[in-house]
Amino acid sequence: AMAGEGGAFRLRCSLLGHGQDVRGLTRGLFPQGGFVSVSRDRTARLWAPDGLNRGFTEMHCMSGHSNFVSCVCIIPPSDLYPRGLIATGGNDHNICIFTVDSTAPLYILKGHKNTVCSLSSGKFGTLLSGSWDTTAKVWLNDRCMMTLQGHTAAIWAVKILPEQGLMLTGSADKTIKLWKAGRCERTFTGHEDCVRGLAILSEMEFLSCANDASVRRWQISGECLQVYYGHTNYIYSISVFPRCKDFVTTGEDRSLRIWKQGECAQTIRLPAQSVWCCCVLDNGDIVVGASDGIIRVFTESSERTASAEEIQAFENELSQASIDPKTGDLGDINADDLPGREHLKDPGTRDGQTRLIKDNGKVEAYQWSVSEGRWIKIGDVVGSSGATQQTSGKVLFEGKEYDYVFTIDVNESGPSYKLPYNITDDPWLSAYNFLQKNDLNPMFLDQVAKFIMDNTKGQTLLSSSAQFSDPFTGAGRYVPGSSSGSNTIPGADPFTGAGRYVPGSASNAGAPVGGVDPYTGMGAYQSAAAKAENIYFPKKDAVTFDQANPTQILGKLKELNGTAAEEHRLTEDDLIILEKLLSVTCNTSAETPTAQQLQTLWRAVNWPEDIVFPALDILRLSVRHPTVNENFCSEKEHVQFIVLLLKFLNPKGKQANQLLALRALCNCFVSHAGEKLMMEQRDEIMTQAIETKSGNNKNIHIALATLTLNYAVCLHKVNNVEGKAQCLSVISTVMEVVQDLEAIFRLLVALGTLISDDSNAVQLAKSLGVDSQIKKYASVSEPAKVKECCRFVLNLL
Repeated sequence: AMAGEGGAFRLRCSLLGHGQDVRGLTRGLFPQGGFVSVSRDRTARLWAPDGLNRGFTEMHCMSGHSNFVSCVCIIPPSDLYPRGLIATGGNDHNICIFTVDSTAPLYILKGHKNTVCSLSSGKFGTLLSGSWDTTAKVWLNDRCMMTLQGHTAAIWAVKILPEQGLMLTGSADKTIKLWKAGRCERTFTGHEDCVRGLAILSEMEFLSCANDASVRRWQISGECLQVYYGHTNYIYSISVFPRCKDFVTTGEDRSLRIWKQGECAQTIRLPAQSVWCCCVLDNGDIVVGASDGIIRVFTESSERTASAEEIQAFENELSQASIDPKTGDLGDINADDLPGREHLKDPGTRDGQTRLIKDNGKVEAYQWSVSEGRWIKIGDVVGSSGATQQTSGKVLFEGKEYDYVFTIDVNESGPSYKLPYNITDDPWLSAYNFLQKNDLNPMFLDQVAKFIMDNTKGQTLLSSSAQFSDPFTGAGRYVPGSSSGSNTIPGADPFTGAGRYVPGSASNAGAPVGGVDPYTGMGAYQSAAAKAENIYFPKKDAVTFDQANPTQILGKLKELNGTAAEEHRLTEDDLIILEKLLSVTCNTSAETPTAQQLQTLWRAVNWPEDIVFPALDILRLSVRHPTVNENFCSEKEHVQFIVLLLKFLNPKGKQANQLLALRALCNCFVSHAGEKLMMEQRDEIMTQAIETKSGNNKNIHIALATLTLNYAVCLHKVNNVEGKAQCLSVISTVMEVVQDLEAIFRLLVALGTLISDDSNAVQLAKSLGVDSQIKKYASVSEPAKVKECCRFVLNLL
């Protein structure tokens, strides 16, 4: 029978091979029906189904790590590797990539600074890794493309979602984060301890499991839809059945649990304390790996079930396991009160129910199997000092001994709480402490105290009827700010408009210059549709902001100079010097700017931020001149210069300053010194610049798009993979908010330039889902350049 057709899971086979704990499993693509396991014994093993009997054969053993191997995933087939690849992560901080038929790695990915404990693969060859170094990394083939930073503790789980560009990370900081194009979009809170595993249900939903012994089902939008309780200790791993929402979990309570329709339908105990990992095969069989180094496969199919002898051997092994009551895996153990073997004559009420009996002073644990209608022994319960529960007459809870440990169920679906109690304790005080410790409503004090008194008079232990609900914390709805669309006619540069000098205002007065260049002018550029020649990209030269009205700029500078505080005020001579600098840099004169002029400009650009914008505008224009560019961008000066411009990119600052700082950065690219500096400081500049997307100012958006385009031009010349990845991430992020078509056009040219002649960049752009983001611009009617450029980009994708 296939999964979901009723039956219960029974042992199919036990596989020996690994010398230590099996820490990771994944179903394989090749050979069909097989899987890959990794272990603390530093190896990975590929298993293929054995046609003759119900087992699996080890195809080969792969080694390449110098320490424990902790996770594994399959990279889907590509033209180069039609059988796919196997990726393993280890405590040696490395990721090894193997082909299916080789025992040594094809290559090794280095970059993490601590154990790599989770891997997930996406389309187009992307691989996502999570590490104890608190970061996740996105790899494409053998290169790290981007690093996801934001978690404050180890990242135990990562998953790439089906919708392109979306990734999930789960961390020991108790949160899950959703990343889009390398930026954190949302943080999911709710788990009360380390998040250990993630599983994808659909494009819109996923599951998480954690050390708080709960499983949660989430919507991508942020809501927690359901919490599942059942495990009594850490849950390490979660895996989904194919084509449905049922799933399996394994954990530190020695169990594998099968969940159907949101309920725990079956519990399978194993003779090992830590059941580290599980995966579901295509036929619905479940593979689990545990701390005893043995891999076990369970099946619902009667044809694949192990022989009666093998099942008996498994049960014998299980019955000989010693269970340490400290772990609390068996819930309450009321020592004075355990029945004898005759208690096993009464059938259980649900699958996985445990029952303890006393036989000759020894305590044995049994579990009810619904499918077989019998109690199966799952081990002997041993006390802390080698004594059994009976001889000490005590129950262990959190390492201390008590006369009783009650299990109090708060409500049907919620967690159960443990209440330890000694006969010498005061029932009211114990009840009060219990409510405090578990953050429960104090109005239940009477009820809990009465419960303790009733249950310590030698009566049988009943579950409390106290109906108080678990305080449920779901994340609030996340509504991203929708940006209001401004008019979409790409306006000319505001500085050419007649009248008042207002940076950021879009006066469309100036006539478009140079009607053939798509970067300037409003509707001036009309391409003949007949020519399907790509004149847009790859772009070879930086795009600058050149329009200027020196008279207006100087007028504004003088006006604001009058209002400046004494220590900032410029003299008449200073103003003449700046006027001279403007005329030298704006006209093609043979003169060169002087050191004195540049010192005066530097003083002016360090004015307070409410009056600095005319000085920033002079900087924006003059930095195009090779002498000025060399001066500000050279080794000596550049640190102060970049710090100054980055300061103005603060989204909380004045928009005029943001705009002019972005334009100045764009204009730095005209000379060699500026281009070199911009490339050296790329990471910081782009990280800060992208923050200016939040305002809905279309001129700022155009300047931000132009900065990205200028980076694309440089990155097309030097093939810098991380630089391209960062630019693609910026393009994808900015596309989400920008409305203005001129800004969109420049982003499209940047995108086209980045991916031209680079198959890696094409793959990365696809994996970020950029193609689906830009499709809508292929049908824009005006300006035609947007539609045409978009179609050329889509042809590459």
